[in-house]
Amino acid sequence: MGTLVLDTSVVIGFTRPDDAHHGAARAEIRAAGVRGDAMVLPATVLSESLVAAHRVGPARAAEMRRALAAFFGAERSVDGDIADRAAALRATHPSLRLPDALVVATAIVVEAVVLTCDHRLGRIDERVQVVGR
Repeated sequence: MGTLVLDTSVVIGFTRPDDAHHGAARAEIRAAGVRGDAMVLPATVLSESLVAAHRVGPARAAEMRRALAAFFGAERSVDGDIADRAAALRATHPSLRLPDALVVATAIVVEAVVLTCDHRLGRIDERVQVVGR
């Protein structure tokens, strides 16, 4: 059993059957459940994951938020430690976008592994596990 921080690419892949990463994301989330891994949903990932639902309307967004919370648990807010780690990551990796830095920083702070479908993140930190290679 371990702890997994979920990146937006995995959450969207998991929730959208038409996404290119759907199969890989579902397999990884399923395996994490079998192992009994705890899953951490950063608030920034929650926000990115709700954009498409908000395009449909507030009711769909509320439904999606409830579903994500039921499946992954409450979102993990950005605190000072995560913000500081994200800034340090961006200082070291200038092309790293802030949302990605916040995901990796969350994993560092909570001592977890990041699950992502983004191959670029795999080069940032040893905690990053790329799904669906």
